[in-house]
Amino acid sequence: MSALHALPSSLQPQNAGYQQLTTYFDERYGIAWGYMHSEPRPCFTPRLLGELTAWCHELMKQIDDPRQADVQYQVTASSCPGVFNLGGDLSLFHELIQRKDREGLQRYARACIEPLYLNISHLDRAGLKSICLVQGDALGGGFECALSANVLIAEKGTKMGFPEILFNLFPGMGALSLLGRRVGMVKAEQMILSGNLYRADELFDLGVVDVLAEPGEGPQAVYDYVRRDSRVRNGALALRAARELIQPITYEELLKITDIWVDAAMRIEQKDLRMMERLIARQGGKQATGPVLASVPAGTRLAG
Repeated sequence: MSALHALPSSLQPQNAGYQQLTTYFDERYGIAWGYMHSEPRPCFTPRLLGELTAWCHELMKQIDDPRQADVQYQVTASSCPGVFNLGGDLSLFHELIQRKDREGLQRYARACIEPLYLNISHLDRAGLKSICLVQGDALGGGFECALSANVLIAEKGTKMGFPEILFNLFPGMGALSLLGRRVGMVKAEQMILSGNLYRADELFDLGVVDVLAEPGEGPQAVYDYVRRDSRVRNGALALRAARELIQPITYEELLKITDIWVDAAMRIEQKDLRMMERLIARQGGKQATGPVLASVPAGTRLAG
């Protein structure tokens, strides 16, 4: 059963103008759903990034308009079987690095952190919770996206990790800030430098995944969470506000880290670009048949 078929038939489609994002709204529960389906690979293309940002701004307007139904939960998911998101657009990275196009890399990096920060900050709306539903592998920027949500729900059997170290780079769009807040900075650095993939159940035990669902039951897990959360909503939102005061992640912090990432990207060598080419081939080859790196056991680092 596909992710979209698991959703209630009562959902109302929203903006039909998106090409790489399908959105729905469940007025009964106040849930806005966004399903990613980027082309030609399930990664963060510039178009998908722009559409995610536009969707966030549409929801902000809806929340602020008393004439419209309130949005209490924003759920980001994927309609690509076996893949949540494979992260950065490696083909674009490769092209920009080869051309020594620092400004192009910087534009892309900043485009990445726009929807990411909106998710982290729950659209700067105190009554909204952001949720990521991971029903397939989330790598690199895909894992960063999942971590950016207030609540991370993942199905058993999915894998998440940061493979960037394999081509001598690091995930520079929030990984250290987001993962460090959940597991501590030392553990976060170890996970990023390992290049390992982790199973959803391992990440649940580490406190990275908030809700662990059975395969195919992710949408139901979202509704189950919403029903539980609604009973303690006032206290839970106040607790989140206190945590964000203690452990803030600012837009300025993310922006400065992207500058470090761009500088690092401009220094990588031809051997690193060859590894990137191998990963690009795997990204492109797994669009219809399943997740990239699916044959690699979780917890295993790829050889160069």
